[in-house]
Amino acid sequence: MKTATSDRGILVRLKDLQDRSYRQGIHAESGFLSEEDTSKAMHAFSGSAFVRFDGGYPEARKKKVIFLRDEDDEEADIVCLKAEIDQRFRTLTHSDILGALMHLQIERESFGDFWVEDRYIYLYTTSTMGRFLRDHLIRIGNASVSFEITDEHPVQEFHYKEINVVLASVRLDVVVSALAHISRSQAKQMIRQGLVQVDHVTLVDADEVCNNNCTVSIRGTGRFQYVGQTYTTRKGKIGAKFLQSI
Repeated sequence: MKTATSDRGILVRLKDLQDRSYRQGIHAESGFLSEEDTSKAMHAFSGSAFVRFDGGYPEARKKKVIFLRDEDDEEADIVCLKAEIDQRFRTLTHSDILGALMHLQIERESFGDFWVEDRYIYLYTTSTMGRFLRDHLIRIGNASVSFEITDEHPVQEFHYKEINVVLASVRLDVVVSALAHISRSQAKQMIRQGLVQVDHVTLVDADEVCNNNCTVSIRGTGRFQYVGQTYTTRKGKIGAKFLQSI
């Protein structure tokens, strides 16, 4: 679970990077941030000039914070790796790829989004790390792979299924209880343990309200976007529609 100190730490490091970029008049980039840290950074630098967020494609979940040299600065040290794989005998998963990256002792900020699509793996990273992975990431699970840096900038397609639940209210402990199929007391315990995020930020207060289009992530259960209320029962309960990432 992240603490307030660690939250301040990432913002302090980014502010130091911004200050260095401004003082020296140089282009500067962070590593790839988690969705939670990206959300915090977007809030912290929302009014700052010459700041851009980039993960290789607009909808990327992991992004870099890029401090621009000037208004014409469009650089980003982001490349995409592509590998063709044979899925006939074993389907490679997101966990398989992450495990292979961790086996190489690569820090998570060194790479962005990655996914399997049809018979290809796509992985966003930096140019230096791209060359390293091209030479060293040659096996994932029991499968041999060969990555190359591609000029393509593929976009990951996210898929969802519709979930409909009946809620006593849109308090987040009630929402978590319904989505995770647990009691409200168990939902509150999960929130206290830092296992629930709203819009990629760890939820602290179970009394907060779930707003339209917010994203609720529950550790071990999944990620849900709240679409909104669909009906109200005679007893005042709320029919609520969510889209679950699959």
